[in-house]
Amino acid sequence: MVKRGTHVLTDGKDEEFISRGIYKAYTEGYLRYSQVAPLSMFEEANTKTNLPAQIDMMSQHGSSYDVFYIAKGGGSANKTQLLQKTKGVLNDKAFTEFVTEQVQNIGTAACPPYHLALVVGGLSAEQNLKTVKLASCKYLDGLPTSGNKLGRAFRDLEWEEKVKKLAQDLGIGAQFGGKYFLHDVRIVRLPRHGASCPIGIGVSCSADRQAKAKITEEGIFLEQLETEPAKYLPDVKEQSLDKGGEIVKVDLNKPMEENLKILSNYPVATRLALTGTIIVARDIAHAKMQEMLDSGKGLPEYIKKYPVYYAGPAKTPAGMPSGSFGPTTSGRMDQYVGTFQAQGGSMIMIGKGNRSKAVTNACKEHGGFYLGSIGGVAATLSSNSIKKVEVLDMEELGMEAVWKIEVEDFPAFVVVDNKGNDFFKQWSKEAAKEPEADSFFDETKEFFFGMDKNKDGKLGVQDLMRGFSIDEGKAKQLVEQFDVDRDGWIDVKEFELMLFKSEELKKQMHA
Repeated sequence: MVKRGTHVLTDGKDEEFISRGIYKAYTEGYLRYSQVAPLSMFEEANTKTNLPAQIDMMSQHGSSYDVFYIAKGGGSANKTQLLQKTKGVLNDKAFTEFVTEQVQNIGTAACPPYHLALVVGGLSAEQNLKTVKLASCKYLDGLPTSGNKLGRAFRDLEWEEKVKKLAQDLGIGAQFGGKYFLHDVRIVRLPRHGASCPIGIGVSCSADRQAKAKITEEGIFLEQLETEPAKYLPDVKEQSLDKGGEIVKVDLNKPMEENLKILSNYPVATRLALTGTIIVARDIAHAKMQEMLDSGKGLPEYIKKYPVYYAGPAKTPAGMPSGSFGPTTSGRMDQYVGTFQAQGGSMIMIGKGNRSKAVTNACKEHGGFYLGSIGGVAATLSSNSIKKVEVLDMEELGMEAVWKIEVEDFPAFVVVDNKGNDFFKQWSKEAAKEPEADSFFDETKEFFFGMDKNKDGKLGVQDLMRGFSIDEGKAKQLVEQFDVDRDGWIDVKEFELMLFKSEELKKQMHA
């Protein structure tokens, strides 16, 4: 997005030169080509330059040429929604219920913790959604914090805090349960046509890639971005994260049937360390394999022999085994799972985020598993776990080709098992409609509050010792393992997760 001052003169080729800059950055840097060009209504090809770019230009007063760059991923962009509501939602109760449902629906597929933007109003649908995009990038942080009779836009700081707290209380957390589903919230109120009440919702993922730049008579200025974000993290040692939680090592070079039997011994939420061969395929490759099935050719043997990882690599830097290689949103492959598993393919899937009920049903019927990897840490996964990368099939698809990779201690969690269990089910709308899910969590909450002698919503070591037949050492181990937000206590969501994972404690609850 460009704002050109009225006193700035150019030759009128602004978009051409901006496109040249993007071309140079993506062809010379180690970045992933994501843009595909339509060759016909249904045929596409990767442009291999990451062009064309969306370039919005407007004028402003003064002599400054301001540029705002956004490198937007598809996973988070796909979570953008526009809902046409009415005046009826503009009250405390209705708005709270609406926001709770929508935040819960976002799920974990777009790499939380998120930067959430919610825009109420707008003179048109497009004004609303553009405001959502800019607010999610914190570009509108300087807006006033109150409205007026002339219809000025403003941020509602009180509701921003309410929604942030609401999201924390949901317990979804940063992909695998806990408190930190959102980094922050921006809520913008716009004027609206009396007959319309558009509400837009969008997120920027944890990678949150954008930067400001400007050209003035004094020179060229580029925003200084943080190069060491880890310094803002609490001082948590990796050893402390491992306490009390078994890490199951899985040799992927064993036969598929053998690994399916091994995984069958562990509940959802079990942490895994994968070593061996993995096939990498995402959207277009899956569509091509579906075409093979439809034409009677059958699935390729590799999709049956090895686990499939939903991902696509960036270019490989010199001296590295691969470029950034993080998981993509698994939900886009949901439509293929039942068909592929019926043919013996996609029996072990690896990706990010929650899946649909259809995937859970397919895994239960065919004996498959879905493993969750960590979204938003693509470079770390590449440098720590991926040892070798080669193109296996469909090389013409570029980044979307089928790849074969060798991994070592690749981190993952059992998210969907072969018994119909889904780790994310407790936070889904589908779960809310299922009596058996309600029954378990209602019973868990009742047991929790029965143990909560201080009535403060927190359980400590002594509470766990009283509630279960365990010694102090075991109680401390449970607190260390399931105290997700590290506040020294087990809250009700952490307690649900604890019982969800422990058959032994579940039996004691039912005793």
